[in-house]
Amino acid sequence: MTWTTADIPDQTGRTILITGANSGLGKEAALALGAAGAQVILACRTVSKAEPVAAQIGPNASITELDLADLGSVRACAERTGPIDVLINNAGVMAVPEARTAEGFEMQFGTNHLGHFALTGLLLPKISDRVVTLSSTMHQIGKIDLEDPNYRERRYSRWPAYGQSKLANLLFGYELAARLRASGSSIKSIVAHPGYAATELQSHTESIWDRFMGIGGLVAQSAADGALPELYAATSPQARSGAYYGPTKMGGMRGAPGPAKSNKRSRDELVAAGLWDLSESLTGVNYAFEGDAA
Repeated sequence: MTWTTADIPDQTGRTILITGANSGLGKEAALALGAAGAQVILACRTVSKAEPVAAQIGPNASITELDLADLGSVRACAERTGPIDVLINNAGVMAVPEARTAEGFEMQFGTNHLGHFALTGLLLPKISDRVVTLSSTMHQIGKIDLEDPNYRERRYSRWPAYGQSKLANLLFGYELAARLRASGSSIKSIVAHPGYAATELQSHTESIWDRFMGIGGLVAQSAADGALPELYAATSPQARSGAYYGPTKMGGMRGAPGPAKSNKRSRDELVAAGLWDLSESLTGVNYAFEGDAA
């Protein structure tokens, strides 16, 4: 399979909201979608950092403030947002030192998963086509601890915490697809990963790993290439709900986008249901699906 930005269907008349669109994968996705004619909403924590990207896109771009580590900001963003066709849950933090969100959640679980869980639930009635959620090959090292997902009792370790958040992204994406399907909704939920892409995220872990990420550019593909799986998931008529897409070469590290494999833990329906219930409880966001009783 070969697929590039040249294969993106005409997006004229479509509105797409991308979280974390000021840099890295989100920036590249926003530029590509804007060039394809979409109205692109750049949802970013720091508006000033998104302004240069919006300027590159031109009149098709707008900016909205969104801090995924603050549920008040998530709710305000959702309230400001009108009807959209596609939501791309792209933003994230990786392997950062122990920190807490505004609500006291572990920063990676709170930002990467809970923030996007809440945003998606609040925006779902306004979405007409699909939701794309980014995961990572690092979901392989993750394990969901439903008793202590926020590291209140256990010792914090940045990489297992990151793996947990990325596994949560997959479980959420798959479970959302199943619940949408069961409700009779035509909205798709699709998960994607960038492989090994050279982005700012990988050099801001504030750990010794930053040095290895720096020299990893010799192996890593560009951020533009890393954005292709999420662009495929967001625009291709062939992208299936409940599917996972990523690079297809070098063990999923680079190459054109195509179907990707996720581990057994990501397919655990009991854990997925438990994570869903926990996420609704922690965020206070309860999903309403088509066909639900009024």
